[in-house]
Amino acid sequence: MANSKTLAEMEQSVPDSDARKRLAAFFDENSFKELDKFLSADGEVSSVVAGAGDVFGLTVYAFAQDVSVKGGAVNKSAALKIKRVYELAAKNGSPVVGFFDSKGGDINEGMAVLSAYGDIMKASAKISGVVPQIAVVTGVCAGCAAMIAAMADIVIATEKSELFLTAPFNNEDGKLEGAGSAMNAAKAGVVQILANDADDAVSKAKTLIAVLPENNLSVGFIDAPENDAAVSASQKSAELVAAIAQKGSVIELGEKFGAAAYTALGAVSGYTAAFVATDKAAKLTSADCAKIARFVQLADLFSLPVITLVNTEGFEGSSAAELSGSVRDCARLAQVYATATTVKVNVVTGKAFGAAYAAFDGADMSFAWENAQIAPMNPEAGKVFMGEELVTNPFAAASLGMIDGVINPADTREAISNALAMCGTKNESFARKRANYTF
Repeated sequence: MANSKTLAEMEQSVPDSDARKRLAAFFDENSFKELDKFLSADGEVSSVVAGAGDVFGLTVYAFAQDVSVKGGAVNKSAALKIKRVYELAAKNGSPVVGFFDSKGGDINEGMAVLSAYGDIMKASAKISGVVPQIAVVTGVCAGCAAMIAAMADIVIATEKSELFLTAPFNNEDGKLEGAGSAMNAAKAGVVQILANDADDAVSKAKTLIAVLPENNLSVGFIDAPENDAAVSASQKSAELVAAIAQKGSVIELGEKFGAAAYTALGAVSGYTAAFVATDKAAKLTSADCAKIARFVQLADLFSLPVITLVNTEGFEGSSAAELSGSVRDCARLAQVYATATTVKVNVVTGKAFGAAYAAFDGADMSFAWENAQIAPMNPEAGKVFMGEELVTNPFAAASLGMIDGVINPADTREAISNALAMCGTKNESFARKRANYTF
């Protein structure tokens, strides 16, 4: 019987698994404290290792599925351990990191497995927007587990890992190239960061912990040197963000999803900010809109200032896009920007035409480069429909109060920094009892 074993015997039965090695590598040396070590379905070793420790001195809660124990099978006891991690993280305002590597649910528990997965989903959903959640996929992450991982704020996956809802080999079209792979999940927008291997994934998770706020009441900091790079109109999205943010601070999210949109975390004046940049070479597709909307929503939840660099002719216009319901994702993008209460700073660096301009509108402060073009529609289309040249001069937009200033590209970094300083105490919840009437 399990309860007849001594503590020494129980300790000896715990394997030195990859799950424990990953947690040891993730946390600061000797800081990990295990929770519910002997909680398991049958009194033996559990398929999940859970606990808390320090990452760069910050408290973080984590769990890791142990594939060496029954294939990392999920059962009620595993769910209890993971649920406890979520609950304690929320109570203490600390991030949660989950390492996913499991062959699936424990079929020996029958229907209870569904309840176990449901408990984990509800626990994750309950703390969403309270503390950051990072999912790290290092092996197989399938079915309900894939849904749980995708519920995290940021998903990191190793190149050789698998992430899918239904096993490709069980589908009639399962022979489609890449189905079920981490690369496919990245192209579909489920995975935000691809890692070379488990060690690289752990390193990337630690970096995110260092730059994200601990919870929705704190701020994120990035210790990086000031940037002296030149900002110019010839730079593409990634180059432009790298030139504006502090040196070496940029972390791109969603590289494989939405090619016309660039999203990344980076430092401005020592604080973590969310950068969005559009690419003038292509119109915004549904994927681009979904990518930006999710990123800005994350930034808003944790009060990261959003810096948007706009240079686009607009949204993709085609019968195929309309048939696929592209307006749904375009509307979502506009709604997220309109309702976000975090600080928002826009810089029109090139073209901003029609609905695309309107979708990004509503920033606390907006600027435009002196050679930028702002118009209700593409100027070429304006000639056709209106029979005249449209005014695209940014000074015209400034005269209407649409933007707060026209700047040179070289002054972009200073303009953004000043705008963030001016809006640093923004709070849309300020209330008053009444006006202070004069007599």
